[in-house]
Amino acid sequence: MRQKVVVLTGAGISAESGLATFRDANGLWEGHDVMAVASPEGWRRNPELVLEFYNQRRKSAQGVEPNAGHRALVDLEQKYDVRIITQNVDDLHERAGSSHILHLHGKLFESRSTYDESLVYPMTGWELNLGDLCEKGYQLRPNIVWFGEAVPMMEQAIEEALTADYFLVIGTSLQVYPAAGLLSYAPHDTPVYLVDPHTPALSHRRNVTIIQEKATVGVPQLVKALLEK
Repeated sequence: MRQKVVVLTGAGISAESGLATFRDANGLWEGHDVMAVASPEGWRRNPELVLEFYNQRRKSAQGVEPNAGHRALVDLEQKYDVRIITQNVDDLHERAGSSHILHLHGKLFESRSTYDESLVYPMTGWELNLGDLCEKGYQLRPNIVWFGEAVPMMEQAIEEALTADYFLVIGTSLQVYPAAGLLSYAPHDTPVYLVDPHTPALSHRRNVTIIQEKATVGVPQLVKALLEK
């Protein structure tokens, strides 16, 4: 039976493909107050702004490619059962070819009904506009988990973490909860590898290896080492 590698990825790995990171130090997202474009209140106040914001995110995402970090995680499947838990809403892990991907914060290229959240639709293009309706006649919204909303995939992510033989953290500051708490569910003796230029202190964990590199450099290095084990 193959050993299980659980990988938590964040904005850092997508940024290296050219996608804007979630927000800057001022709490802005490309000039917008985060709460204006990523909260239920923002949606109620100005749905047109929210739709246009995500249209631009999709347009940007269509213009970039998976990078060496994404591709190295696919290579890891040669030897391990790799389970990717990503905070990112883009589809770069899918396009790289990873087999098991769990999106904690939703998917950029999906829409869902504002009436029945079980009605989710794949998107082929980048535009979602006012007047685009679900089959029950209600406005569609981005299938994104906004601030103040529950994270429906969290329980499944915790189940993955509980049985990790290795736990990799790539391109995330471990500041965004509940995702940042996932590491605490990994068995205490599970080796943890952090790949990030700005790695946080993890004094509560033992068996931690820090690779202070960006994902395109550090992930291929780490994958090579794990494949040689």
